[in-house]
Amino acid sequence: MQLAKVRGTVVSTQKDPSLRGVKLLLLQLINEEGQILPEYEVAADSVGAGFDEWVLISRGSAARQVLGNEQRPVDAAVVAIIDTVYVEDRLVYGKKDQYR
Repeated sequence: MQLAKVRGTVVSTQKDPSLRGVKLLLLQLINEEGQILPEYEVAADSVGAGFDEWVLISRGSAARQVLGNEQRPVDAAVVAIIDTVYVEDRLVYGKKDQYR
């Protein structure tokens, strides 16, 4: 699994029929210190994440299982919206502090 920040949405009117109704998010990866990495990922959203939220993504066959159908052509899925991240007893990220 990987930490990421929601940067936007990806909209496609023409797509595989198994992806109808699946929200796609544009994510920027984050390291354990909360620093933005230069890597991006498009992931299916299974938890209703919003812009600027920190999320946890799963990749590969685990991502397909999250959506309940292994036939969907998905490489990554958002599986959690993060509330807090602690590294060595230090708060790196707190969702409630982000919007103050």
